Amino acid sequence: MTDTAVAESLSGKLLIAMPGMSDPRFEKSVVYLCAHSADGAMGLIVNKPTPDLRFSDLLEQLEIAPSDDTSAIRVHFGGPVEHGRGFVLHSSDYRSNESTLQVDEDFGMTATLDILEDIARGAGPGACLLALGYAGWGPGQLEQELQANGWLTCAAAPDLVFSADDAGKWTAALESMGISPSFLSADGGSA
Repeated sequence: MTDTAVAESLSGKLLIAMPGMSDPRFEKSVVYLCAHSADGAMGLIVNKPTPDLRFSDLLEQLEIAPSDDTSAIRVHFGGPVEHGRGFVLHSSDYRSNESTLQVDEDFGMTATLDILEDIARGAGPGACLLALGYAGWGPGQLEQELQANGWLTCAAAPDLVFSADDAGKWTAALESMGISPSFLSADGGSA
């Protein structure tokens, strides 16, 4: 196996940015990995809401009239790639015929207009998170960042991913692994 080969897919897992993360866009980020293979990886940052854009504003721009209260749905900065494109990470109780990527038994991801229309009229998923943009890695890039102690990985629990407490997700993800954030160092090491 080469250094860039993917030993095990991390699709459906969370990436937790380590304190020494050199890219400020990912500082204290929690990223849900929608896809991971030898071709690269794609994920959505789930703990960085956009301060200036509400879901209702987005629906208005798209000329979609909401029939239900959509104020609880937050729009997140999903990552630095294609930040004008929207992605909805959602519970597996929703499926758009051809456009939903069913990541695992708990999560799906849909990037088409129909899910926004369904959410607006109250027929969407039980839980969801809207992200503008995504985080992407080329072949072997994520594996290199993992080896360089840039990220930790853990299981993705729906109650953590869809939690309204965006500010607490990074700490909660670490604590789900039994790690106290106060014990983390920005400097990686090897034995």
